[in-house]
Order: sequence, then structure tokens, then C-alpha cells
Amino acid sequence: MYKCKVCGYVYDPEVGDPDHGIAPGTAFEDIPNSWVCPVCGVRKDDFVPFEL
Repeated sequence: MYKCKVCGYVYDPEVGDPDHGIAPGTAFEDIPNSWVCPVCGVRKDDFVPFEL
């Protein structure tokens, strides 16, 4: 999982981001660099690895 440094949104690869074209099962590394946080809009570079 990866967490947005700005707003705290957590990207879970099991869930993906289907509302923004990222299918469930998509690894964070496989998300296009053009993807942005669905909550605050920052770039993929502003995410850090995260564990529960």
C-alpha cells in the first residue's frame, strides 16, 4: 500500500482506483505516472510506502 503525504489517502492495490481507471489488482508501480491522488490531486511522486 502507498499513502499520500499530503492528505493521507491510502492506495490499496487490491481495491485499485476504478473511478479513475485503475483496476483492482494493479500494483502501485504499474499505475501510470499521470495518475493523481483521487482526494487531493497530487502526483504519484507524493506517495510513500505504507503498512497497516
